[in-house]
Amino acid sequence: MKKENILLWGLVSLFAILMSIPFLVPNTGFIALFGILPLLCMDRIATLLEKKRVWIYHYSAFVLWNAITTFWVCNATVGGGLFAIFANALQMSVVFGLFRLSKKKFSGSLPYIFLMVTWIAWEKFYFDAEISWPWLVLGNSFARTTWAIQWYEFTGALGGSLWIWLCNLSIFGILVSLSDGSIFQWNWKAKTVAATGIAALFIAPFIASAAIGKEYRNSMESDEMLEVLIVQPNIDPYNKFQAMSQDEQNAILEGQIRKQLAYRKNDSTASPLLIVAPETFTGDIIVGQYDRSRTWRRFTNLLKDYPNVNMLFGASAYDYIYTDERPSYTARSIKDGLWLESHNSALMVDGSARTEIFHKSKLVVAVEHTPYPRILCRLDDKLGGVMGRCVGQDGISLLTVRDTEGENIPVGCAVCYESVYGEYYTGYIHEGAKAMTIITNDAWWGNTPGYRQHLSYASLRAIETRRAIARCANTGISAVISPAGEIIQPTPWWEPAVINSQIPLREDITFFVRQGDITGRVCNFIFWLLLLALAVRFITKK
Repeated sequence: MKKENILLWGLVSLFAILMSIPFLVPNTGFIALFGILPLLCMDRIATLLEKKRVWIYHYSAFVLWNAITTFWVCNATVGGGLFAIFANALQMSVVFGLFRLSKKKFSGSLPYIFLMVTWIAWEKFYFDAEISWPWLVLGNSFARTTWAIQWYEFTGALGGSLWIWLCNLSIFGILVSLSDGSIFQWNWKAKTVAATGIAALFIAPFIASAAIGKEYRNSMESDEMLEVLIVQPNIDPYNKFQAMSQDEQNAILEGQIRKQLAYRKNDSTASPLLIVAPETFTGDIIVGQYDRSRTWRRFTNLLKDYPNVNMLFGASAYDYIYTDERPSYTARSIKDGLWLESHNSALMVDGSARTEIFHKSKLVVAVEHTPYPRILCRLDDKLGGVMGRCVGQDGISLLTVRDTEGENIPVGCAVCYESVYGEYYTGYIHEGAKAMTIITNDAWWGNTPGYRQHLSYASLRAIETRRAIARCANTGISAVISPAGEIIQPTPWWEPAVINSQIPLREDITFFVRQGDITGRVCNFIFWLLLLALAVRFITKK
């Protein structure tokens, strides 16, 4: 192998390693501020050497990055995991390919500006795409370094993506100037401005985060508090239906609850309390016919002994639809004239049998959701129905914690994957949520970085919205997350556990919640302008 090839592959590998570290190691988000440099250097060297098929290098770089950080998806589904790695890398490579194409018509720094805004525009698009896997959004690099990004309450995670690109491109610009000698032609004023600008770019966000973070040092204190009981039953999802019945699983959860609530039995003067149980805890819920569920009956009977206690739990829920004609592309036929639609739902119940339900909307592709159902559901029928067909609700709605005095506390419940979507998540706050819950089941991935990454993304949502979170995971990690993104009382992995805590109720609205993802919208606008300019130059051959 030629020395230049060794160098190029070395830069590819270095990029993948550097960009993976922040997703795997706590408090290393700062590495992303220079982690893209090896990829940019690879591209420049390949261009100078007039290398052919450079796409092999940058596609390989993205495959390695995706594989190192998200290999754990294969624990749940090998095919889905491989598709996520290679398809996600392909999209990243297309973005980089557009950048290389732009260098044929744009000069100076413009191709690199095009690369930056194209990447962020793609991240913005990915949040709303039919097939969506925005796990490696660059701004998520700081999910385990939250002390550095308290300013996400203004920009959201895509503000972090912008910061990462600006830092990498500024260093790259200096390296290029050094390599071609142009920096030595700068006068002292230009050098001072450049050095000051780069230093400010790197340091100012850390200073701003420290200043903003001071306001939230006591963010778990408030005039209004809600007591929460987070119950982690630790039931292996792979043996859920073989190892024990639903009644046995219900008994485990009820035993954990009764042990913690003995002091509240028949106490009608106690303050409201919210019990939070994990995602898809039961599979016997029929929407609108809740009393047919043994789980629902057991929990509502349990809560009769505990006034002012509400319980939130996850369920695989179903709608039965009686009609001769197929009611939707996602409906499955049970028998002639009877169809079934499924949901991944969260239910709120209390001792009065009051029941509220919320259906997860951001669904995992293939596992829960068949994309482009008009086409793919027909294909899936021919394959025997191998893909998930959960149906989400059209808009976000809240669940209500109530007590005997008539007090209503609106809370949001993000079901599992929904906690990855920043701007979507703000919808709970727009609806009036004073606190948030996240219910999930991360056991499908085993003891891998997956469940830790998922937990860390909840910290980003807490900062963006400044709402405390009661997070319940079936096998861990359950935790309380402060409005500053601090993970409090984390439970062990793969052990039964209970958290009894209080979370603050807040009504303030952050800039990000109020204005949405401005960074993404602006970059999207600039991307289309530059893409149009690029197309015009190709058409006019200038």
